Amino acid sequence: MRKAKFCRFFRKINEKLFYMIKCKFENGNEALLRHVTVDSLIVKDVKLLLELRATGKLLEGGKYALPGGHLDRDEKTSQGIMREIKEETGYEVKNTKLFFINTNPNRKGEDRQNITFVYLVEVGEKTGESDDEVEALEWFDLSNLPGEEKIAFDHYEIIQRYLEYLKNKVNLPIVND
Repeated sequence: MRKAKFCRFFRKINEKLFYMIKCKFENGNEALLRHVTVDSLIVKDVKLLLELRATGKLLEGGKYALPGGHLDRDEKTSQGIMREIKEETGYEVKNTKLFFINTNPNRKGEDRQNITFVYLVEVGEKTGESDDEVEALEWFDLSNLPGEEKIAFDHYEIIQRYLEYLKNKVNLPIVND
């Protein structure tokens, strides 16, 4: 196993700055690594739960997003999605199913090169409140979603992929590689 030291690093690609993780391995080699994130499609009674991102403190603030975030150290993606949903929505998670893995290094609206694991999530009881990253939670009918310009990052594309999945069931997870 390779041991590494980590720190934040910026890398300029096509005139755009990306946050990367700079890693120095015990053999002296250095590498820029990508972040791992999780997102959720929470659907209940043909309604999708979206969060309005806090304005002024977050990338793409003031736009709607799928609940999710970065993995913590030593955390599995299945654990991360449950934690993020609890933190950002206050809901307990009943069931999860891996829906989509996005490895595209040039995702819309991102300042990081994230690899994202998107889960289909069934929530249970709401036992808490949203954290300070969320201004509001709103359930949208799947046939009446906000426009693409009102949805953060590439989450509109993920939602469209989900709507297509509902019409033409395919084997999961879907991998964008």
